[in-house]
Amino acid sequence: MLVPCLLFILGLALLIKGGDWFVDAATGIAHHYHVSELIIGATVVSIGTTLPEVMVSATSAFTGHGEIAYGNAIGSIICNTALIAAITIAVRPPKVDVKAFQSSVFFFFAAAIIYAAIAVYYRAFSRLSGIFFLAYFVGYIIATIYQAKKSKQQPSEEEAQEKEKPLWKQYVLLVIGAALIAWGADLLVDNATIIAKWIGIPEAVIGLTLVALGTSLPELVTAITSLVKGHGSLSLGNIIGANIFNIVLVSGMATTIRPFSIPMEKTFGSIPTSLVVDIPVMLFVMALMTIPPFFSGKMSRAQGILLLAIYAAFCVFQFVY
Repeated sequence: MLVPCLLFILGLALLIKGGDWFVDAATGIAHHYHVSELIIGATVVSIGTTLPEVMVSATSAFTGHGEIAYGNAIGSIICNTALIAAITIAVRPPKVDVKAFQSSVFFFFAAAIIYAAIAVYYRAFSRLSGIFFLAYFVGYIIATIYQAKKSKQQPSEEEAQEKEKPLWKQYVLLVIGAALIAWGADLLVDNATIIAKWIGIPEAVIGLTLVALGTSLPELVTAITSLVKGHGSLSLGNIIGANIFNIVLVSGMATTIRPFSIPMEKTFGSIPTSLVVDIPVMLFVMALMTIPPFFSGKMSRAQGILLLAIYAAFCVFQFVY
């Protein structure tokens, strides 16, 4: 069992480093071609930090482990919100540009409600639902780019520095980063499955906790970096974007590859636990993070602390129940 554990850790390391290189390279290339930094943040960075979830869920679905794909998407949203964003809010509560958040928050809850409705009424995700979510993803990207083009932004010092780096190096890092992500995802899924069976923990729980935390580490790195530089609101925006991608891109890709049913290993009576705990927690933590700022225009430290407490309780529940 030592070898699967070591390979699992190696997979996480490859995902983290691959995601880091991919985001840096993609951002550098975008800057080189004079693409707005707003568009980069809303598209390239969010997609880049979500790539680990995409690769893990796609690989899981392809190999017939839909429970990990399902749990990873929901678990990553909970982790992004109640752990990563919560740390940012608890340490340095940022002010919120309500207008900038309105569109992304609306897109998230619209997608989340549709996702929850499908899960509750059909207890399964068909290929048609996967295609719908992928189309939703394209629509969100188009809407975000259209909105971002309305505002102009002066080139930052970081952008100027990126332009000085050789373009060919950015392309090499982009390819290497993508390769590391693919390799890391393969190691992660294979060995998470082995560990889950050996310990006796359902695959859905592994997806909701360990795999979700591991694939959310790029967002954690982004959050910490933004916090150190005093740009907590940028991190929060990226996390909201990543959460949208987890529903429409991660879940959409996985179920398009191979449709799967809602995991039934853990139930309340005859109802899957994910329908009465996981999805409600996902919706609640996002509401707790995004709704108060619409009234106050800022986050509060109490929000961050409460979100962290919810995440701790959620993890305990997953492993104890």
